[in-house]
Amino acid sequence: MFGLVFTRRYAMAHRLLMSGAEKCAVPHGHTETVTVRLQPSGRVPLDGRSNMVEPFELAKATWHRWIDDSVDHALQLGATDPLLGWFLRHEPARVGRLLVTPGDPTTEVLACCMMAKLNGFLAAEGGRLTCVEIRLEETPTNTVVFDGDPLAVLPGTAQRLPWWQRADMSINDLTADQSLVAAAE
Repeated sequence: MFGLVFTRRYAMAHRLLMSGAEKCAVPHGHTETVTVRLQPSGRVPLDGRSNMVEPFELAKATWHRWIDDSVDHALQLGATDPLLGWFLRHEPARVGRLLVTPGDPTTEVLACCMMAKLNGFLAAEGGRLTCVEIRLEETPTNTVVFDGDPLAVLPGTAQRLPWWQRADMSINDLTADQSLVAAAE
């Protein structure tokens, strides 16, 4: 079966409060590389004309726009990080630049959130392709690879679809989560 593979680099910052590593509890940054492997959702024979599974430009356009416009230079925080309240109180205009994960924003959870998001984009664009693997390189020596169903390992919410399941450019649910807004006030 054919696979389409795309790679994108972006800058980010995060902090990990639950890991026990003191140096990771202080906000710090990485230049990460994300590589995704897409496969056709069904059998795709070459047609003798264009001979493509999907034009690369079409297959990666929304994904690259989300990485470039939403993820690049975002601050990644866990949903219970006290910095969320600080931003909501003191810099609400920057809340859209906070990528919020359930629990610590580790490379593992981010890989699953990203894969779910990409599959949401692909489904909204007709479902001809599915992301079957994601590689997230945090540093040149540390990479996480995931090739399962991200929704089987990510928590959902009873109220609405979390950002990683929506085919929009979001990276958090802060404006929709009134409990976080109220806690910050």
